[in-house]
Amino acid sequence: MATAPPPAPCTAEDEEPPSMAPHVPREHREQHGKDAPPGFIPPMAAEDVAAVEAVLGYDFADKSLVELALTHGSFYYPYRPGDTYERLEYLGDGVLTCLMSREVFRTYRTLPPGPLTRLRAANVDTEKLARVAVLRGLHRFLRHKAPQLEGQIHVFIEEMCKYPVHSNGLLDPPKVLSDIVESLIGAIYFDSNFDQEEVWRVFRNLADPLISLETLGKHPVSELFEFCQKTRRGVKIMKDEWDKNLKVEVLIDGELVGSATYAQKKEIAQNRAAKAALDKLKETLGQTESELAPAHVSEPFDELDIPGTLNTNAS
Repeated sequence: MATAPPPAPCTAEDEEPPSMAPHVPREHREQHGKDAPPGFIPPMAAEDVAAVEAVLGYDFADKSLVELALTHGSFYYPYRPGDTYERLEYLGDGVLTCLMSREVFRTYRTLPPGPLTRLRAANVDTEKLARVAVLRGLHRFLRHKAPQLEGQIHVFIEEMCKYPVHSNGLLDPPKVLSDIVESLIGAIYFDSNFDQEEVWRVFRNLADPLISLETLGKHPVSELFEFCQKTRRGVKIMKDEWDKNLKVEVLIDGELVGSATYAQKKEIAQNRAAKAALDKLKETLGQTESELAPAHVSEPFDELDIPGTLNTNAS
């Protein structure tokens, strides 16, 4: 079967980000619903199923799995929800974790578990899979009626172009984007009679290029602690006020150096505040990232206990 050409990489210099327009205009879907009996859910058009198969490079024996893998619970509104992609998402999440574990284990023969875990996570986390959905155009086939979702996807598409590979915790991608990649992978796994090699072939093409040890970035909070350990500074991340004013502040040796506000998630505000503080410290010292020797910080940042620094505040 014909396969879709790979998308052009998204960069900050792109004149236009990838399209976020739904494949079928919402007004057409809603009109279809008005003309149909109450509770009727329009099936996915055969040409749409074929288009998704072309993107995936996989022909489904059971075409109904494509529709199921792309149906969000909101698509049934205002009626009781029917079958959605959630079970297939569960299946896809499990097989992707297994296959990516195998891939990094085989590729990096001497790498210890900490870096292997970070590599695996970076290639199957919410942001990476959301990028796959957008860059391959799969988001255009999502069947939903969530009123704010199109806007959230649009914001993510605009922001992701600032980070060509991964933002390392600075972006907040709509989870539904990663969900449909996992559900489609789950659908392929089920349709292929649980053929892991076929699933890996499809995902490897969809996710190309995978994040490698060379392109794996650092989490801003881990990097901030790392930087301050080397320069003998104390770090304190103030998160207690987020519930009141949605702001997280970073104190270095008791002085406010960086802050960020983000309403949806405290973690994103914390990461952005850490990045702001890190940038300010580097600017002050006249240092660039390339001048810093690599260090090994593999533990979750909320559990870091670095000598010479103040512990991060609890959430």
